[in-house]
Amino acid sequence: MYAIVKTGGKQYKAAKDDVLIVEKIKGEPGAAVELGEVVLVVDGDKTSVGAPHVKGALVKGEIVRQAKSKKIEAFNYKAKKNERKRWGHRQQYTHVRITDIQAGK
Repeated sequence: MYAIVKTGGKQYKAAKDDVLIVEKIKGEPGAAVELGEVVLVVDGDKTSVGAPHVKGALVKGEIVRQAKSKKIEAFNYKAKKNERKRWGHRQQYTHVRITDIQAGK
């Protein structure tokens, strides 16, 4: 059994005991989290497709850790203008272990 779940503007395939790396979700490691925007649920040969979400479907998980990705560095400059700009960004992520998938209707 697996489900396609939407969180942080992206879609992820979630099966029991998988660890997903998703956009930051508030919470401490060990806290329970529910992902309610379930787009698709496949249970054996039975498939439920949502329009836009599957009614009653729910994916439960547990936060494993909060982390940051590698730093992305960028640099802009314009020749002959003495104009230079440098910046960086580190995206924050949450590691979520899927504990249960409820199929809904």
